Amino acid sequence: MNYIGEHLFPGQLGHFLIILSLVASLVATIAYFKSTNAKTLALTESWRKIARVAFLIDAVSVISVIATIVAIISNHYYEYHYAWNHSDRSLAAKYLLSSTWEGQEGSFLLWMVWHAVLGVIVMFTSRKWEAPVMTVISFAQLCLATMILGVYVLDVKVGSNPFLLTRHVFQDNEVFKNANYLSLPAMQDGMGLNQLLQNYWMTIHPPITFLGFASTIVPFSFAIAGLWTRDYGGWAKKALPWTIFSVAILGTGIMMGAMWAYESLSFGGFWAWDPVENASLVPWLILVAGLHTQVIYNSTGHSLRATYVFLILGFLLILYSTYLTRSGDLQDTSVHAFVATDMVWQLRLWLVLNTVLAFALLFKRFKKIPHVAKEESTY
Repeated sequence: MNYIGEHLFPGQLGHFLIILSLVASLVATIAYFKSTNAKTLALTESWRKIARVAFLIDAVSVISVIATIVAIISNHYYEYHYAWNHSDRSLAAKYLLSSTWEGQEGSFLLWMVWHAVLGVIVMFTSRKWEAPVMTVISFAQLCLATMILGVYVLDVKVGSNPFLLTRHVFQDNEVFKNANYLSLPAMQDGMGLNQLLQNYWMTIHPPITFLGFASTIVPFSFAIAGLWTRDYGGWAKKALPWTIFSVAILGTGIMMGAMWAYESLSFGGFWAWDPVENASLVPWLILVAGLHTQVIYNSTGHSLRATYVFLILGFLLILYSTYLTRSGDLQDTSVHAFVATDMVWQLRLWLVLNTVLAFALLFKRFKKIPHVAKEESTY
């Protein structure tokens, strides 16, 4: 059937950009890995150039994807399920923007955008640490890209595509047997944004919080780079500003969430009531500990091993809190918990893969990490 009035190009462009992001992040991961392990300077530089181009393509693609979703929502293209399900015509511009990250796919995209921005900054500021650090960040982008891919591989669904058409989601609905279904009253408006989310905090809290989530990968990546290259302490001073930034931004996002919770009577409080909020607080506390031990190491040479443990745990606990939020495991105890049963296996795989690889490397190198046997003075 030839449907009338559908705007198919934005969705086709958006899905192409998602695939381009996936391929570019894969190329960047491989090229940065090769650059890190290259035996000659010429090979190192050659692979790094390829990796930089690939990561920049990934960054542009991800930003373009979220811009495409914003355009679809702003123009009220309800032929797209994401726009129909998360927005309506009555919303002010700031809430139409908030609708972009209300859903699972949009929040993953927001995370990817911040990874892209931070990755570009790291790319041009980390010098000799660029290749190993960017390998980890590029791999994270690859994993996140699979979350919004929305394709089937051997009957297994990989990710959730934000550009699905409404008629594809509700294939058996009588409305979509009409070629001009967009003119029908049922398709004149969307489902809208949850009333609790029509709050100014919705426009600033999620972007800041996801910047905090994304930023934790940078100190984690520096720690992994130190273990990988066997330069066990050389990264600590270079990574310190990133650890400070991560602690500050994530802490700000958590405080914003607390203020929103106390402002909204339906929430009635913060840490004591919602396990998801506790799940975001714990990695922040771990990162604060890592920041302290990192400062101690830079000043005295003590606590390098503890710094590795804290910075690695900080990122892994962010992944764990993401799993708790999105797996649906806490749907009966948390209003923040999303139910995405078709994505549970991907979330588990991402968490397990990062945990196993990070701790395998840490345990392998642990005894070689310099440490001061003598206790610090009480003073």
